[in-house]
Amino acid sequence: MKHNEITFQRVTYLRGPSLWTYRPVLEAWVDIGDLEDYPSNKLDGFTDRLIAWLPGLHEHRCSVGATGGFVQRLQEGTWPAHILEHVTIELQNLVGMQTGFGKAREAGPRGIYKVAIRAREETVGRAALALARDLLMAAINDTPFDLDERLQPLRELADRRLLGPSTAAIVDAATDRGIPHLGLTEGNLVQLGYGNRQRRIWTAETEHTSAIAESISRDKDLTKTLLASCGVPVPEGRVVKSADDAWEAAEDIGLPVVVKPTDANHGRGVFADLKTRAEIEVAYAGALEEGSEVIVERFIQGVEHRMLVIGGKLVAANKGFTAEVVGDGQNNIRELIDLQINSDPRRGEEEHFPLETLLLEREPIALHELQRQGFTPESVPPAGQTVLILRHGNMAFDVTDEVHPDVAAAGVLAARVVGLDIAGIDLVTEDIGKPLSETRGAIVEVNAGPSLLMHLKPAIGKPRPAGQAIVEHLFPAGESGRIPVIGVLGRREPALLASLIARLLHLSGRHVGLACSAGLQLDQRVLDTRPNNHFDGGERLLINRAIDAAVIETSTRAILAEGLPYDRCQVAVLTDADADPALAEFYIDSPERLFNVLRTQIDVVLKGGAAVLNACEPAVAEMAKFSDGEVMFYAMQADAAPLAEHLSEGGRAVFVRNGAIILATGSNEEPLARLSRFDLTSASATPAHLEAVLAAIAACWALDVPVDLIPAGIEHFEQELAAAARSIDTKGA
Repeated sequence: MKHNEITFQRVTYLRGPSLWTYRPVLEAWVDIGDLEDYPSNKLDGFTDRLIAWLPGLHEHRCSVGATGGFVQRLQEGTWPAHILEHVTIELQNLVGMQTGFGKAREAGPRGIYKVAIRAREETVGRAALALARDLLMAAINDTPFDLDERLQPLRELADRRLLGPSTAAIVDAATDRGIPHLGLTEGNLVQLGYGNRQRRIWTAETEHTSAIAESISRDKDLTKTLLASCGVPVPEGRVVKSADDAWEAAEDIGLPVVVKPTDANHGRGVFADLKTRAEIEVAYAGALEEGSEVIVERFIQGVEHRMLVIGGKLVAANKGFTAEVVGDGQNNIRELIDLQINSDPRRGEEEHFPLETLLLEREPIALHELQRQGFTPESVPPAGQTVLILRHGNMAFDVTDEVHPDVAAAGVLAARVVGLDIAGIDLVTEDIGKPLSETRGAIVEVNAGPSLLMHLKPAIGKPRPAGQAIVEHLFPAGESGRIPVIGVLGRREPALLASLIARLLHLSGRHVGLACSAGLQLDQRVLDTRPNNHFDGGERLLINRAIDAAVIETSTRAILAEGLPYDRCQVAVLTDADADPALAEFYIDSPERLFNVLRTQIDVVLKGGAAVLNACEPAVAEMAKFSDGEVMFYAMQADAAPLAEHLSEGGRAVFVRNGAIILATGSNEEPLARLSRFDLTSASATPAHLEAVLAAIAACWALDVPVDLIPAGIEHFEQELAAAARSIDTKGA
């Protein structure tokens, strides 16, 4: 029996915390049709076919909580939406987008499910989901499916869209520290932190990386001059203008020599151990193709090394090795390279491989080395003869623990002289465990934006925490990169509430950004009058370096459609759990389902933060148990049910008693102001206005706004509201 295609009713990328999880997920509304009557145990041969294509599913734990748990569920019987979740996860893992989170839940109508899968990048996640559906249907209907062929475009897409290994290592280290991040482009430009506490990275460069220093590092001759003037050992040499000049320089320096471009990188155009005029002339032409000028230097005996210096400290060091093949009397050199070098599983074209595939077409230096030995790529060397392919490079062997302190000091000084906060220091020495003065070693290059991969995934040796070192450089111990973020959620005057909080924070001396349904403001300056209670509105604040606090209103619809624009917040205010008929399109059609959406706002409260909850609303008060931080209640009545227990435990609350606003901490009470003092809380005001004022007072109290400033701030806010209303009336007249 052939089953109908599983269809997608809707696929949404939730970019921030949602009812599913704290991190971005892909949410698919899936219609499984007649397969509702066919769990996996009723599909003959299905499980075997699926596992044959994806043996990695054996590792999925699922709800069983142990390895093999998902396969157990398949054997017992589970539905296609749940299987789609796991297949999508596994396909992402196969192309390098590692994840393990997923959920599948019935949406309401029969056969309709909501499936959520963690996806670090939207485009790759969507492609993986589509491929998972095709593979799943092939397994259900027992039709052919070439997984390798279908995976290749997904791998290529992942290589283009995912963060590079250096950037990813820094972002992961920041995440481990609780520092938030935002992607500023589709590439590797990433913001760590929010507002004026943010720092920016681009691969292994930071906002502290000087453009002048980077330019100096590209000019090899200038770099050498600066290093030599500061006592850093460098090879003697000079810039040359022609092949004849290169030979003259070599004679002056003494053979053998190195010929290389002054401004290339990654070892391109570097010809070493040159001993004849003919070799030098060929090398000059090759080096000139890779750079604007050519330099001739003394050849230093030894092995090439790379030291990674971050923030004035040596973090890692790797040693290179020569690439060579041994003749078998049958295969030519090009074939031997594939058989003996490129067959190494550590080599590949993608960025995550510690060693690159060796292709002669892009290695003119290798061709030069072959020519020196009397070979061409098509030559068949005699059996047992060793043929040198590359003299340097392949710096994939960790030697950090072997570096002599004097060598480390020289590398740190070299980075400082050039002016780089992060630098890859190339040096040649016979033994990195001895001072350079003893080995006649020297520093040959100082590189900006060095690759971290060789240190994160060395071919041999211990991985080094390069990403962590960069994060520690940008954010010293105790710094989180966070500004106070105040999240406001509810249907009762949320814009008024958010605006009042922003105004009180501003009056306390903070530079405040406000994104709400009434518009977007920076330090009380209106930038946009359109509704900004959505993801993009909040993110516009968080990327702004001018603010040190952000007040962000959101809505249940925005949480369902986009997710929250921040990962965590200092204060979360939840005003109510009022039903919203518009949410029916999301299958949120019961108080229980609405509750799960609303708790998203409380789930993201930081440990040192506070959840501000309406004690007069039972469903809202119940959210207290989900806050990782303090809970503060507000209420229009002093006898609101949750207050007594909360205050008996020493908690804080804001409530009304006998016409006065009271601030209470346990049994201690402090009157703040009479209700009659404010227009928003007077007898003529609406209950929603009073609730908004109480919630704002509680939020600002949680943020340590001076209590004596709050009443005056409310009056100032009301005056501006009145002035704005008069202005509108005047314009209307």
